[in-house]
Amino acid sequence: MSAPVADPEPAVFAALADPTRWRVLGTLARRGDGTATTLASELPVSRPAVIKHLGVLERAGLVSRRRAGREVLYRVEPARLEATARAIAAVAVAWDRRLAALKALAEAP
Repeated sequence: MSAPVADPEPAVFAALADPTRWRVLGTLARRGDGTATTLASELPVSRPAVIKHLGVLERAGLVSRRRAGREVLYRVEPARLEATARAIAAVAVAWDRRLAALKALAEAP
């Protein structure tokens, strides 16, 4: 299992920017866990491509892996997604405040 990075958002955003990785993450979230082989059977990409995408997601802290016998099982790490969602929400709140202040200035007599 990889250690989380100190400032996850840039790595998370970069990982999620790719539509295939987004689908890998979504498929894994629906399944609960899965191997690269089972994920590849549900996606329009090869097993080696899934492994590469899982590596990017793992380095971003979005998935973790564990060995179960000869298989490597991957699962979503919801804490990283929740932390990113909180960061996005904080940015949204800040922009809402700025826009409200701008509106008040524009509407002031």
